[in-house]
Order: sequence, then structure tokens, then C-alpha cells
Amino acid sequence: MKSSIIESIKSLPPLSKTIMDINRVYSDEEAGVGELAKVIANDPMIVANLLKNANSPLYGFGKEIKNVAQAVSLFGMSMTRSIALGNSVRKLLNVDMQPYGITSDKFAETSAMQATLMLKWYSKVNRQKADDLYLAAFLQETGKILIASDVIQEDEDMAFKSDVAMSNNLAQLEKSYVDVSSAEVTAEVFSHWGFEKEFVEMIKYADNPAAAPDEIVEYSTALHIVKTILPVNKPFSDQAINFGLRKARDAGYDYELLEDVIDEMLDIIEDTNE
Repeated sequence: MKSSIIESIKSLPPLSKTIMDINRVYSDEEAGVGELAKVIANDPMIVANLLKNANSPLYGFGKEIKNVAQAVSLFGMSMTRSIALGNSVRKLLNVDMQPYGITSDKFAETSAMQATLMLKWYSKVNRQKADDLYLAAFLQETGKILIASDVIQEDEDMAFKSDVAMSNNLAQLEKSYVDVSSAEVTAEVFSHWGFEKEFVEMIKYADNPAAAPDEIVEYSTALHIVKTILPVNKPFSDQAINFGLRKARDAGYDYELLEDVIDEMLDIIEDTNE
């Protein structure tokens, strides 16, 4: 890993008090959605982002969600934590995704779609693992923020952007520029912030699941499939979907089940854009 990226990770500020409180409540087996809603209510930015997600057609709640308590109740503890974390991480890091040819809003939207695809798919595969994978899918592209920053600092952003537009393998492209993939950078970021080892490792190997420890392989493979279908440069393109479905089939998944979930999400997106 480039020394400049290592230094960027070391210099990251700590997570906000609100996020620390959310993690504390989430870890408390006796705490419920009421306690979590009270913590979140103290941070207007997290509130706004949570309500924005709650009213997205992708979640299909079917009615307007107007307050935090409603949103937390509908999302549940795990999904609420994931959305809050995603928003706070992007706020902490200075997000300029221009080298990837997208805006910060588009980056956030793609991260949310990766998480939603994971949840809808894995809830039908293994409901117990779906919540952990939802959080990882929501945050797994975080490393791209630091890679984009490094590319800009090296004055390579225009060349990188041109290569991204043509690339079908962003991990390989990232390594050619900064000697590391975004999955590895993301893992280092969340290790720096003290996240549990299993969570860090499932993301670390998401660009190379074959190298993952046995107990992590399934998680990393699922993350790899989702980011293949929804790469930040070509989300839900026909080619990306075909690549992802092929990888799902090769990994032993019921790829037709995944295909049905993709079709469901594409229908929602199409209806929203009409």
C-alpha cells in the first residue's frame, strides 16, 4: 500500500460521538429501537439521510416516513446503524469522486443500491447473514474516496478517469495506479476505527474472495458479486449484470434467484425515473 494512503488512514479523525453511541446501543442486547432513535435524533445530518433513505422507492415502505422513530422501527437496528455509518463516513472523508467519473451523490446512491441488492438477495439465501452483509455492502467502497484523493494529489485524475470509463475491473485498475484495491483500503480504514476483525476481513477480501480465510469466503464472495453487478462506473449495466450472475453461478449460488432480485430492483428504478 502506498505510504501516502497509509498516512491518510492514520490521520483520519475518530468517528463522531453519535456513531459511537449508535454502536454502543446496537451492541447492548437489552436496548431497542426506541433508544437508538433517541441517539440518532441528536444528529440532524443523520436524521435527514435516514429519512431520505426511508422514503426511497427501493425500500418499498409504501407510505411517507416523517420522523426518526418511524424510520428506525421500519429499518430495524442493523439497517439503521448501516445507513447512519455510511452517511457519517462520507461526511468525515472529503468526498471528491471526480476521478471515478461520478458525483459524491452518485457514489452514495450506488453504495445504497449495493446494500439494498445484498439485503434483498441474501434475505432469501441466509437471513441470519443478511444483516452483517448489508452493513459491509453499504461501506465496502469507502476506500475509493481515499484512492480518488490520492490520484488527484498525484495529478493523475484525468488519466485515471479515462481508464475508469473503459474499465471492467476497477480493482485491477486501482492497483495499477496506487498498488492496492479499494477493498484493501476500506479494510484498513475500518481496522483503524476499531471495527471487529470479521467485518474488516470480509471487506478486505471482497476483490479476491479465493484468498479469504475459510470462515470469511462466503461473505467476501457475496460482496464481490454485488460490487460486480453494481460497479460505481457502470451500475446495473448489461455487462456488469452478466458478469455478476456468472460469478454467482460459479460460486454455487442459485443465480436465477439473484437474477429475479435484480429484475425487481430494475423495475423499481425504471418506475421511479418515469
